[in-house]
Amino acid sequence: MGQSPIERHLPDEAATARLGEDIAAALRPGDVVALSGDLGAGKTMLARATIRAMAGDPALDVPSPTFTLVQAYEAGIPVWHFDLYRLAAPDELDELGFDEATTGGVALVEWPERAAGRMPAEAIHVRLSEQGSGRRATIEAAGAALARLERSFAVRDFLGSAGWGDAHRRFLQGDASTRAYETVEREGEAPRILMNAPRQPDGPPIRDGKPYSQIARLAESVVPFVAVGRALKAAGFAAPEIFSADLDCGLLLLEHLGSGGFLDDGAPVRERYVAAAELLADLHGVAWNPVMPVAQGLDYTVPPYDEEAMAIETELLTDWYLPHMRGRAATDAEREAYAAAWSKAFGELRQAEKSLVLRDYHSPNLIWRAERSGRDRLGILDFQDALIGPSAYDVASLSMDARVTIPPELEAETVAAYCAARERAGGFDRAGFERAYAIMAAQRNSKILGIFVRLNVRDGKPQYLKHLPRIRDYLARSLAHPVLAELRALYRGFGIFEGAGA
Repeated sequence: MGQSPIERHLPDEAATARLGEDIAAALRPGDVVALSGDLGAGKTMLARATIRAMAGDPALDVPSPTFTLVQAYEAGIPVWHFDLYRLAAPDELDELGFDEATTGGVALVEWPERAAGRMPAEAIHVRLSEQGSGRRATIEAAGAALARLERSFAVRDFLGSAGWGDAHRRFLQGDASTRAYETVEREGEAPRILMNAPRQPDGPPIRDGKPYSQIARLAESVVPFVAVGRALKAAGFAAPEIFSADLDCGLLLLEHLGSGGFLDDGAPVRERYVAAAELLADLHGVAWNPVMPVAQGLDYTVPPYDEEAMAIETELLTDWYLPHMRGRAATDAEREAYAAAWSKAFGELRQAEKSLVLRDYHSPNLIWRAERSGRDRLGILDFQDALIGPSAYDVASLSMDARVTIPPELEAETVAAYCAARERAGGFDRAGFERAYAIMAAQRNSKILGIFVRLNVRDGKPQYLKHLPRIRDYLARSLAHPVLAELRALYRGFGIFEGAGA
């Protein structure tokens, strides 16, 4: 295939199971894994470990399909396990559903040489052979599949350097970015979280020679996460402890803060939103130093959430949402009017209170820990894009939760709990906060409308479109404040709320 093969030594069955987990972590729909080797080489054992890892069930019954030739399994990605030892002719693959498996799922194929002409050119080839008292796996792949495998093996090597090389890996979740998370477990230890966030290259310049990520102040490495996480923890907030870090590779081994959901069966819980608002009030009462230590001799300066960053985010609405909604691009005149109205609104923020803004302070990134008290009751995740900016932004992020329908009454109660906590601490400008809250809520929800459409159109993630009606409703609520009268008229002229109950 051109590239040097990957070699992995497997001294025992546990190592073979770990290899299956590592391969499973790299697989995507359409992948074919061709498993070769002599009888007894461990092909079925490796396939079984891979399937169990993909299904997230280490006890899943995975019999050998020697006589049935194929067995299908439900997992995050459908998995098809083929054993072609008894295949009479390659054409029989059509009857076994091979094309279906290689279109929407993953195919693990033992004895692929029995149908060599039908294996896709981009298949991943794994050959098992004897090596001393164990085995050796020789893995060949190309292109994106090779990059994914190399990344997964880098994760295993990182775990090894942290003393967790024998840990079991379980996919936990991905998010709207390129980050992914795994639960890693080993006997006798509390589980930990593996954060896999490869450094992202800058995109093409779009304005003044700068790419979007620089203008919007998006984190392109794990360095900001480490810096902000350690600062939060030092200030007494329940951010995860960082046990091990490879800053260049973008891998972190983190404390598992728990699995207590912030919601109850998908619905908002008043007590938890009020507690999160009060915690946010505590966070905004801290005098944050924007220069935060990362490691010995390395500091990170938290960037400002300035007008340039806020403005480029609002343009996601004209760039992505309006064409989706209206079937045509925004005109130059519409863009100019939109930018001018937002510039005027941002001018209202120049005297607004500034603090550490986490930018994603909402239910997916909050862990409810009912057995604890005070600041420790809420675990905080996903703060690598934190900036120093209008503190009202995170209040809007919480009280207008993008993935949960927050009724107006709960929004008002959440905001009231925040304001009451700030007023008890003293020195809080309630009227100034309410103006900033309306502006930042409108800015955030305009941005999210564009992001969710972009995730569908550009990244093939249509599941985010179901949230659009909720975000439109939030946007309408925020635009009701008198400070946003000009923007409210402009949005109505765009037709954004037609048929949306606003």
